Amino acid sequence: MSTPLRPTWRTHYALGVLAAIYVFNYIDRLLMAILIEPVKAEFGISDTGIGLLSGVTFAVFYTLFGFPLGRLSDRVGRKSVIAFSCIAWSVMTMFCGLAASFSMLVVARIGVAIGEAGGTAPSMAMVSDLYPPERRSTALSVLMLGSSLGAIFGLGLGGWIAQHYGWRNAFVIIGAPGVFLGLLLLLTVRAPKPAQLVKPADVVQEHWAVTLRQLFEMPSFVWIVLTGGSAAIAGYAIGTWSPSFLIRSHGLSLQDAGLLAGVAGGAGATLGTLTCGVLCDRLARRDKGWQIGVPLLGTLISIPFALAYFLWPTGTAFYVGNTPVPTAFLFYSVFSFFGTWWATPCLGAISHLFPATRLAQATSIFVMAMTLLGVGVGPLLIGMLSDGFAHRLGNEGLRYALASCVSLLVLASVFLALALPRYRNQLIHPTPAAAPLAKAVTA
Repeated sequence: MSTPLRPTWRTHYALGVLAAIYVFNYIDRLLMAILIEPVKAEFGISDTGIGLLSGVTFAVFYTLFGFPLGRLSDRVGRKSVIAFSCIAWSVMTMFCGLAASFSMLVVARIGVAIGEAGGTAPSMAMVSDLYPPERRSTALSVLMLGSSLGAIFGLGLGGWIAQHYGWRNAFVIIGAPGVFLGLLLLLTVRAPKPAQLVKPADVVQEHWAVTLRQLFEMPSFVWIVLTGGSAAIAGYAIGTWSPSFLIRSHGLSLQDAGLLAGVAGGAGATLGTLTCGVLCDRLARRDKGWQIGVPLLGTLISIPFALAYFLWPTGTAFYVGNTPVPTAFLFYSVFSFFGTWWATPCLGAISHLFPATRLAQATSIFVMAMTLLGVGVGPLLIGMLSDGFAHRLGNEGLRYALASCVSLLVLASVFLALALPRYRNQLIHPTPAAAPLAKAVTA
C-alpha cells in the first residue's frame, strides 16, 4: 500500500466536511438520549422499552447493513456511499418527529440506523486514504470529534428545543442540516476515484466470508474489536442514560440536564479526543506500541472518575447562571476527557494493520462491534437493570444500574493489555492476512 500524498488544503477541506457529517451522525444518534423522558410520557413505555428503541433496534439494523456498505465503499469509492447515507439518515431523523405512534417511531429509528451504517466506517477509511500514517491518528481524532460535538449539540440544543418547542420539533429541526451536508460532500469534495484507489485489473475479488476469516486470523485485530465492543457498552450506556440520571437523582430539569451532559460533558470529550490523537501520533513515532498504550492509559484513569460520578451523594457544587451543577458532575467532566481515549487510537491501529482494499471492511467490523454491543446492549442493559432495581430503590435504581456498567471498562482495559504486544509484533512481522491485494494510490 502506497503512502498518501502530502496533505493539501483540499485534503483538509475534505476532512472538515467529513467531520461535520460525523457530527450530525452522532447528533441524530444521541438526540434520543435527551428525549427519553418526554417520549416515555407520551407513549407510556418503560425504561426497558426505551432501551429496545435506542439500543437493540438501532444496533441490529446498523450491524446488518454496516459490513455490506463498508464492502461497497471499498469497491466503488467512499464519497458517494457517505453522501447518500447522510441524506438518508437525516431524512429519517426528521420522520421521527412525525411519528404518530411508538411503532412508527421505531420504524423511523430503523431508517436512521440503516443510513448511519453507511457513514461511519467509510468516513474513517476515507480519512485514512487522505492522510499518511504518521498523521493519521491526529486526522482521525478530528473526525472523531463528531461524537463529542454531537453530544454537545444533540443533548444541549436538543434539550433546549424540546423544553421550549416539544420533542417532535427537536427531531425535525436537528435532522434537516444533514441533507445539505450530504449534498455538499457529493458536489464539492474531491476524493480518490475507485480506479485511483485500486486498479480493477489488479484486484482479486474475494468472497466476503473469506475476507472475514482472514481478518479474524489476526490476533491483535480480534482484541481491538473486543475492546471496542466492551468499552462501547459502557460508553453508550452512560451517554444514553446520563441525562435521565441527572434528572432523577439530582433533580435537574430537561434543559439543564441536556446542557450539562451535552455542553460540559461534550467539551471534555472534545478535548480528550484531540489530546489522545496528538499524543498517540507523537508517542507512536518512538514506539508503535503506544498506539494501544495510550487508550489503555486513558481507560484506566477514567474508571474511578466514572464510579465517583454515579455514587457521589446528591448535592450542588455551584451554579452557572441559573443552572445548578451537582458535585458529582465534576467527576463526569474528568471521565468524559479520559473516557474517549480508547476509540481514535484503536481506529488508527486498524488503519495501520490493513491495506486500502480491506480497510473499510475491517473498520466496519470494529464499528459493528461497537454498535451491536455498545448501542444494542448498553442502553437495554441499563434499562433492564434500572427497572429491576426500581422495585427497591425507586428513581435511584438508575444510579446503581449505571455504576455497574463501569465493570465493562475494566474488561476493555484487559483486552487492550492483551492487544498491545500482539499489535507491536504484527507491525514488525506482518502476516499474509495484512498483505495488500493490490497497490493503492490515494490522494
